[in-house]
Amino acid sequence: MSKELQIYDTTLRDGAQMEGISLSVDDKIKITKLLDELGIDFVEGGWPGANPKDGEFFKKVKDLNLKNTKIVAFGSTRRANSKAESDSILNALIQANTEYITIVGKTWDMHVEIALNVTKEENLKMIEESIEYLKLKKKKVFFDAEHYFDSYKSNPEYALKVIKCAHEAGADGIILCDTNGGAMPDEIKKGTSKAKEALGEKALVGIHVHNDCDLAVANSLTAYEAGARQIQGTINGVGERCGNANLISIIANLGLKYKQKVLPESNITKLTIVSRQIADILNLNPNEHQPYVGSNAFTHKGGLHASAVKKDSTTYEHIHPEEVGNINRIVVSEQAGVSNIISLAETFGLDLGNSPKETSAQLLKKIKELEHKGYQFEGASGSFVLLLLDLLNQRPKFFELVDYRVISSSKQLAEATVRIKVSAKGGSASGGKGEVIHTASLGVGPGNALDNALRKALNHYYPALKEFQLVDFKVRIIDSHDGSAAKTRVHVETSDGNITWDTVGLSTNIIDATWQAITDSIEYGLWVKAKAEHNIHQISSPRSL
Repeated sequence: MSKELQIYDTTLRDGAQMEGISLSVDDKIKITKLLDELGIDFVEGGWPGANPKDGEFFKKVKDLNLKNTKIVAFGSTRRANSKAESDSILNALIQANTEYITIVGKTWDMHVEIALNVTKEENLKMIEESIEYLKLKKKKVFFDAEHYFDSYKSNPEYALKVIKCAHEAGADGIILCDTNGGAMPDEIKKGTSKAKEALGEKALVGIHVHNDCDLAVANSLTAYEAGARQIQGTINGVGERCGNANLISIIANLGLKYKQKVLPESNITKLTIVSRQIADILNLNPNEHQPYVGSNAFTHKGGLHASAVKKDSTTYEHIHPEEVGNINRIVVSEQAGVSNIISLAETFGLDLGNSPKETSAQLLKKIKELEHKGYQFEGASGSFVLLLLDLLNQRPKFFELVDYRVISSSKQLAEATVRIKVSAKGGSASGGKGEVIHTASLGVGPGNALDNALRKALNHYYPALKEFQLVDFKVRIIDSHDGSAAKTRVHVETSDGNITWDTVGLSTNIIDATWQAITDSIEYGLWVKAKAEHNIHQISSPRSL
């Protein structure tokens, strides 16, 4: 591959060593497809022969029509005091039938003598003979110089001797590894510069660092500045211990700050969606505060910030979020200003009337009162919109609670009974003329039982409810020093398959807080559907604060 700057992903191998991650073969195939669509140059698929799963992956991945990505098999040098041609690890790598192979070898003399229990000379032979054997089999070989930076600090002469040995044996790239993640940027710069000097300008030098000092991205960029032209890492920085270098941030920085071509044209705009899709496959909650792609990466809460961003986003944003496929958001809270309210009202298409500043000031006052009690609206845009509709006397009343009851059993089940009033046409239930619906349902907990019972009552009147799926449910105890009398805040996230929205409930009774959050979620979803169909006026009814 002649590309000057290469991105090498090791999510499927090094990233999968993170506690709590377990990837099936299908998961690995899905991630490989996403990385190929993004335009990643190399994807390290795993260690052939280490487990049946990796062996199956290398068989299945051959059937993919990859356009941008080369699959790499990972392994180690031959065992000590043996022959390369009869080594099971090297032969398993060859049988994986990939064009590229990465092998790891010891670079730190302390590891050579203690971990391997061989002489430094035998270690060099292990590296040399392994690479020569793989090259004989027509493979392109990357050599991972394990613990290179620790070695360079303690015995620079041996560290350089190891990478020279690998280079002279025919390695197509020498990857400098900060395996313990403890190197400082100046050490990365010095070690990388010396490696480039020792190997010559034409040699491909790469960087592979871990994040134990929270410097993996910075150290990767430092190595790039010092001459490294293959950057290794994982999506979202997953990996053993504190993780690996985060390729999402590295790609964004190289592409947008260093103006380097790291991905095919305009593919940087896919970073946000790919980050979130892979997090989902890994069964991890996306980091809302992750740079560039987190949902809060371009979120503004303070009134001063919101006012300035509304005029010119560059006042408080270092890039346009659309460049990485993200968006900016203005949230409301007790720290918000009138500008936040006006901006959000515009976002949701709400008319604040003839005096938008006065109306916003009233809502801001109400928000501060409610957040003082324990509500939190910055992560509950759905509840905020309903609150604003309340203030404007425009909140639709899709149904009205008559009563509910929840019974929990020792069998880990709960039964909820709900009585609600709905008009015969599924419109406003106000005025006492609506039909009373009485339903009951089981659930795996009180919240699930309530949700099931409420939907059972409403499905006939609002078929769109079938599209609404509760995707997250969080409970937070407020003022825990009050013990069992403390208030409980419940946060619910719901999706209809196209958009997601958040709602909040608060009460000293966790069931009541759950009811508030769930009913807000359904009301907001129905309001969005009705608004999209231009029918909101038919189902709206006054409801004051």
